[in-house]
Amino acid sequence: MKLHILAIAAHPDDIELSCAGTLIKHSLAGQATGIIDLTEGELSTRGTVANRYEEARRAGEVMGVKVRHNVQMADGFFKNDEEHIRRLIPYIRRYQPEIVLGNSLHDRHPDHSRGGRLIADACFYAGLRKIETEWEGVPQAPWRPKRVYHYIQDRTLEPTFIVDITDAFEKKMESIRCYISQFHNPESKEPISYIASEHFFDSLVHKDGVFGKRIGVRYGEGFVSENIPGLNSLDDLVLPILP
Repeated sequence: MKLHILAIAAHPDDIELSCAGTLIKHSLAGQATGIIDLTEGELSTRGTVANRYEEARRAGEVMGVKVRHNVQMADGFFKNDEEHIRRLIPYIRRYQPEIVLGNSLHDRHPDHSRGGRLIADACFYAGLRKIETEWEGVPQAPWRPKRVYHYIQDRTLEPTFIVDITDAFEKKMESIRCYISQFHNPESKEPISYIASEHFFDSLVHKDGVFGKRIGVRYGEGFVSENIPGLNSLDDLVLPILP
């Protein structure tokens, strides 16, 4: 199965919180999308690994992704080194995405910035033919995505570009709410974490609202590109403005 967009994240729920609207938008347009979670989120303050797998499955259905895998790297302790790059390359070659979305290169959680760099490096090395990999015993051909974009997470970063997700915003919030073990639940007896505070969802709405306002729409998601994206024409930058 070839994917148009492959979103890769350090933890289950990173995608939903940061770029689910963009994935949903492309899925609704008929383009194949998928997700790779690097870890099981086993160090999370709330919930269990079993919880996260079920929540991730439901969220993937809401977003309309074709595939979702977990590489089972060590939460909090995976590295950007040869071992971990070699573990990620087979997934990139298996699904041959045109575009990869990865963690922010600068963020509050160390796994996010380290994961963002690991994802970008693995995408480069996946294109080298002398690195040999297999998928289910079959040798793989090299594949390098055309673009790697980093979604913006907790830290406020200046985006290279912003995607209009107005029509996908409600579905995005639905995908986030699939993680019932992670976010605010007045009936839960588990400790309150950074993302489980009562007003955390308000900050998500505000963040996407601010990004949307900057491009003249209601909601948006920001991305950072290390390379300058190319355009066919200046018309590619024109969006309809809300009345």
